[in-house]
Amino acid sequence: MKPSAEAVKPATKPLSRAERKAQLLAELEQQRVDILVDSEYLQQAASPLDQSWKSFRLPLYIVGGMAAFKIVRHPGGAMAAGRTALAGYMLLKKLKLLAKVAT
Repeated sequence: MKPSAEAVKPATKPLSRAERKAQLLAELEQQRVDILVDSEYLQQAASPLDQSWKSFRLPLYIVGGMAAFKIVRHPGGAMAAGRTALAGYMLLKKLKLLAKVAT
């Protein structure tokens, strides 16, 4: 079986260890630059979301604290709600499986 054209590499002089190291270091430096550019782009793209999150953060902390306080004082209600949510999830999962089998 013949190797494909892509697998055959032209006969070139192998790079010395120092040349190969320099080539790899240059590649790493380019990757670092690419990461910095992409992270700046991500920061700019996410800044509107960050600004809107800051306006909701304090009210969410207050509501979460009040919910945690209520759960600590009366854990039975939270346990019942958790059991009901788990049962609903399991029922939905079984109904999806049944619908998949029926079709």
